[in-house]
Parts: sequence; structure tokens; C-alpha cells
Amino acid sequence: MPVYADITKPPAPLPQPKPQSLGEGITLLPPLSRLGRGPGLIILTEESEKHLQIIEGVPSALIKWAEEGYAVVEIQGKAFSRGAKEVIGVALEALSNCDKLEPKNSKVGVVAYDPKIWSQAARALLGSPNVVGGVVYASATDEDKLETCGVPVLRHVAGSSAITKKEDGVTTYSYANGKSFRMATPFDKDFDYWAESLSHTRNLTFLKPLMGGPYFDLERIWDEHTYYEFADRSVEHTMSTMVDQPYVNHVPTLTGGIGRGPLTEFYRGHFIFQNSVDTELELISRTMGIDRVVDEFIYKFTHDATVDWL
Repeated sequence: MPVYADITKPPAPLPQPKPQSLGEGITLLPPLSRLGRGPGLIILTEESEKHLQIIEGVPSALIKWAEEGYAVVEIQGKAFSRGAKEVIGVALEALSNCDKLEPKNSKVGVVAYDPKIWSQAARALLGSPNVVGGVVYASATDEDKLETCGVPVLRHVAGSSAITKKEDGVTTYSYANGKSFRMATPFDKDFDYWAESLSHTRNLTFLKPLMGGPYFDLERIWDEHTYYEFADRSVEHTMSTMVDQPYVNHVPTLTGGIGRGPLTEFYRGHFIFQNSVDTELELISRTMGIDRVVDEFIYKFTHDATVDWL
């Protein structure tokens, strides 16, 4: 069994958000990964005062992308009153000067959560050689009006049941149950947790090859997590392998927690110290995804205590 951190010592602290205002409606947030460095990303969003919040386990788009390991500049719609070219220039310059940007000549991706803001920005992006790919969320009624910007584009279209299309550098996914382009905008009434989750995985699959990452050794992180759970049995170190406000659900009994406080309490009172001392995991198969590990394993233990989560 590999040895990771010494559980007799406190785990490394979680990265804390350190947003930098670049002007009205423009915010730079360095990566919130344990590595703390990564490529640059620009996200285009509607105006919101909740852009640095996590509510009921759901992070804002700005927080979520920083947790994915990107140095992120968020541009809210109101910032475009200065002109798209100027605003995009401010964002690109801030990324190039960010000491957490890696590599320093990082390729940049763009994610637009509003089709109108995308159309405002698209022409300005045409003259930006570092921009290598774009993602845009739209409603079915917006699809024919979307601008192109000379780089590969991924479109997520709400309210459409059309089949997936891939043509002329544009890939389009449809979400028949999506109420509007805001299906992926946290805290909005049209937010759809599952549509956002699926589209986010597709975003990572699309952007990472274009941008050169960031790539993480998910197998090692998962093995470290389960080592702290079942071998060393440390609540604090188990939690240190997770994002700031994680979500865990053990399907057989629907137990776990949403958020650091409830999940820590669950691990301490109902999981880590409730498992048999002879617990063993025998791995049968492992499937790797861009943002997930899917294990099939045999869970071996002597049932000599109450196991709350089973």
C-alpha cells in the first residue's frame, strides 16, 4: 500500500479564492487546484453578485472553472459597455501577467453562458492568436444567430432535440429538457443540475486537448482518497483530497453529504471509523474519463459492526 501524507500532521490547507478586480464586471481568479497553476480561460456571463459563491454545493461558474485548475477571467455582460475589443484585451493581458498562469504562453479557451454576450465577443476574439476554442450556451431560437470566431466551437443548445452535429469546426449538442441557455447558469431558475454537469464534462473533453490541459492524475488522486478512507483512516486527509464544497452520495442508503461541514460529519460519525478493520477493496475494472474514475470492485469485510452507509 503506498504511503501518502503523514496523517499525524495536519493536511495542507485548501486553496482559497483570491479574486482580483480588473474593472467593473471583470474578475481574475487564479486556479483553485492543489497544484495552483494552470492555463488561461475567459468566461462570459450575465451580471451577478453571486459569482464567487457556492450555494448548496453548487459553485458559481467562476469558482467551478478555477477548481478545474484554470486561471479564469470572468467578464460579465455589463463590462462590454467599454467595447468588446477593449474588454477582451484587458482579459488577455491579465492572464498573460498572472503569476499562476502555466505555461506562460498559455493557449486560451472561452466559455460563454449567454449567446448575446458571445456574439458581442466573437468578433473581438478573431484577432486573438492565443484563443484556440470557444464554448457557447444557447436556446434553440438563438442557434441560427450565433457568431463564429475562426476557432473550433462547441455549442450547447437548450430546448432542441436535434441529433449531435459536427460540421465546419462547430460541434452542437442538444438538451431537449433544457428550459433556456441559462440551464448551465448556477442559481438561475432555469438551472438544470444534470444538463450543466453533462455539458461541463463535454466542455472539458473539448477544451483540454486544444489548450494542452490541465491534466491531472485522477487515478492517483482517487487511490490517495481511498487510502485515507480505508487504510490510514483520517477524516481530515480524506477531505483534503476533495474540492472546497464536495458532494458524496452512497446510493444503497442515499447517505453522504453536500458541503464540507455535513460531509466531514458523515465521514467522522458514520463512515471511516464504522468500517471493519479487515476491510479490503478488490478492483475488478476501472474506466477513466476526463473528469471521473468509475471503479467496479468487490468490497470485502467482516460484518462485525453496524455499517451505516450500507
